[in-house]
Amino acid sequence: MRDVLEAQRAGFMAEMPVSLAVRKDRLKRARAMLKEQAGLFCDALSEDFGHRSRDQSMLTDIAGSIGPIEHALKHVERWMRREKRGVEFPLGLLGAKAWVEYQPKGVVGVIAPWNFPVQLVMAPLACIFAGGNRAMVKLSEYTPVTAAVFEEVAPRYFAAEELAFVSGGPEVGQAFASLPFDHLLFTGATGIARHILHAAADNLVPVTLELGGKSPVVIGAGADIAQATERVALGKMLNAGQICLAPDYVLTRHEDEAAVVDGLRAAASAMYPRLLDNPDYTAIINDRHHQRLTAWVDDARAKGARVEVVNPANEDFSATNARKMPLHIVRDATDDMLVMQEEIFGPILPVVRYDSVDDAIARVNRGGRPLAMYHFGTDAAERRRVLDRTVSGGVTLDDVIFHVSMEDLPFGGVGPSGMGSYHGLDGFKTFSHARAVFQQARWDVAKLAGLKPPYGKALARTIAQRVGRQSTR
Repeated sequence: MRDVLEAQRAGFMAEMPVSLAVRKDRLKRARAMLKEQAGLFCDALSEDFGHRSRDQSMLTDIAGSIGPIEHALKHVERWMRREKRGVEFPLGLLGAKAWVEYQPKGVVGVIAPWNFPVQLVMAPLACIFAGGNRAMVKLSEYTPVTAAVFEEVAPRYFAAEELAFVSGGPEVGQAFASLPFDHLLFTGATGIARHILHAAADNLVPVTLELGGKSPVVIGAGADIAQATERVALGKMLNAGQICLAPDYVLTRHEDEAAVVDGLRAAASAMYPRLLDNPDYTAIINDRHHQRLTAWVDDARAKGARVEVVNPANEDFSATNARKMPLHIVRDATDDMLVMQEEIFGPILPVVRYDSVDDAIARVNRGGRPLAMYHFGTDAAERRRVLDRTVSGGVTLDDVIFHVSMEDLPFGGVGPSGMGSYHGLDGFKTFSHARAVFQQARWDVAKLAGLKPPYGKALARTIAQRVGRQSTR
């Protein structure tokens, strides 16, 4: 891996400055790889998951990667332009200038997760290539078939000195994170992120962390319950809930709880009238995660929760090893239950009652700052209070997840849900160095301002302009 890194850095240094044409060429080759190999990627994704909807993979991983690439292609020329900045008085009057140039950082390391193992490689690459960088990608060991496709097809489109892929388990990941990259992007669990930061710190590598957390839904005053629950169910059951932005729990007023539960059940049943042989519904990634989710449901039941399993076709899930799991609605959820302490990452949805919006806000704020916040309702004052009194990476109002699809919005977490952001212009800036440039005027400014010894009246006038005449006495 170190040899690959050194080869990429040597190629980068020889290439500087990285032209617009080169950046666009890499973006176009990335797009071509996705379009031409889409079938291979979708087959691999399904094999890795045990079953994954082909339509969903085309939407979330293929189209969801091409969109950011095309956005970068459209805007990268404008992003590359230098930004004019102000010059302090009186230098601006004398002809001095200041600006910022966005330089590529060099070689960016990407540690990708398993839940969207194509999109969460290729969408960051859109920003990385737009910034003029090269990249090394550590693929997840949980999706080895998808990783093998990347390793097989990428050399047809990119030299290893431009883009390289690495596979392996935790030891390889630790060694990868310890490389002296010019920037490192990690997408994954908060616990692992702590180790990534420690590894990167030895080389003072700047790090962007895209994590997760318990993203809450507040169903507030005036909400259309049927519409809200359908949208929550859609977001929760996409990829079987294995999404960092999935609604993690629902906060609802006491008087709306029954309608919310009924709405969730009806929406899930309408979208997935059966599950085991439904090509649209994705399986849990592996046995360990399936066992974890099952244990968390058992923990909730043991601690007094009422668990409603949405199984409209009355299928026998115990008689199959397909790892498909129906939506579990957990009522009477309490803070001592695992489903209310940890990010769920599966089709389990606790529903928690609240008395007032301030109670809902307090419940959100008792946990770590989440990656996303969702609010449904028509009360503008209530919505403003939720936005003002909570902190989250991003927000979608009257729906869930969709803010991640807006390439012109930064995507990232805060605190335990992440550090830094990317997507669009914000991603271009994340993977670029903002280099300050100042050009002095032709006049002898030092003399005019009294900066040259021996000091005298000219310097006194300059200081007086800054701190006031009284302070110079």
